[in-house]
Amino acid sequence: MTLEVLVSTMHQSDLEIVNRMNIRTDAIIINQCDRNDYFQYEDEAKKIRMYSFDEKGVGLSRNSALMRATADICLMADDDVVYDDGYENVVLDAFKNNPRADMMMFNVPTLNKDRKDDLNIQSHARVNFTNFMRYGTYCIAFRRESVIRANIYFSLLFGGGAKYACGEDTIFIADCLKKGLKIYSNPARIGTVKQEESTWFKGYNEKYFFDRGVLHKNLFKRLSALINVQFAIRKYNLYKSDMDFWGAIRHMNRGSREWEI
Repeated sequence: MTLEVLVSTMHQSDLEIVNRMNIRTDAIIINQCDRNDYFQYEDEAKKIRMYSFDEKGVGLSRNSALMRATADICLMADDDVVYDDGYENVVLDAFKNNPRADMMMFNVPTLNKDRKDDLNIQSHARVNFTNFMRYGTYCIAFRRESVIRANIYFSLLFGGGAKYACGEDTIFIADCLKKGLKIYSNPARIGTVKQEESTWFKGYNEKYFFDRGVLHKNLFKRLSALINVQFAIRKYNLYKSDMDFWGAIRHMNRGSREWEI
């Protein structure tokens, strides 16, 4: 069984990112910048392929990596992840021990102490429609054939660099569940993520809540209004200094109505 890391990044001039992220396995690096070129490095342990494209959009970046992947298991990555030594054995062993799993979510704790909503996976459990929104892309590993056979890709409308600022990872997981893929959480840690800055998050402002409303409508259809209220209640302590409760709901409902058009 083989493993490949799929990295989305921007403005890289060389392969220093491989050392910085402690990548010890094969990897595909999609580098969105101001040029189009290709570079490959190979040694006895790994093959690194870097594709540089004059384009933007994280969904497009992740699809570019996915369509070029060849390994049995793909591990999604952002460029601020640093992998632990032996991460490849942790991931591959997890899939070997659970042959029913099409996808797994691993612990990648944040080093940003200001991230109050940091996820900590504490047990082996099934991921379903009640808890799938907890997970970010950098937690995800999957069997490539399962995803390709189900014809699942990342949305080009959501995520950094797209029209709506976030949610490409959430929609991807939801699409996997809709297609019947079996997803599990795994408490094993495989690395850390810095999350020092975001390409899309500019505070809990009008656009943030508007885009959340669009995302909720995309995912939950007629239940989106209820999800908007639930989200406003659950996240109130995070945004209360930037936006009042009813303002958050109003902007989310406006976003949900746009998705209907």
